[in-house]
Amino acid sequence: QVQLVESGGGLEQPGGSLRLSCAASGSILNIGYMRWYRQAPGLQRELVAAISWGGSTSYADSVKGRFTISRDNAKNTVYLQMNSLKPEDTAVYFCNADMRTADNPSLTNYWGQGTQVTVSS
Repeated sequence: QVQLVESGGGLEQPGGSLRLSCAASGSILNIGYMRWYRQAPGLQRELVAAISWGGSTSYADSVKGRFTISRDNAKNTVYLQMNSLKPEDTAVYFCNADMRTADNPSLTNYWGQGTQVTVSS
């Protein structure tokens, strides 16, 4: 069974840093775009950052210059380095990826279960 498992969330003070990781596991053939989304209480889920297999990146305006997305293709893992955290960054962060698997060779979108990030003093 293919899974995306996030880790690295937690409580951090404003101005601090956190690093999220998301590892894909299962019978994976290849992974295309990997993304981080977030959803704050009462708000819609929003795209935070995305990275292609080749390393091209894009960011939401609200996190540009503070967050960095990267990936390790050999480990099927995507990271989100979050610096200069603000209270408005508080949300559940979800990993998302387009993958082909042995059980499903069609390019399919998958979600992780989410990890809570809370920025508060």
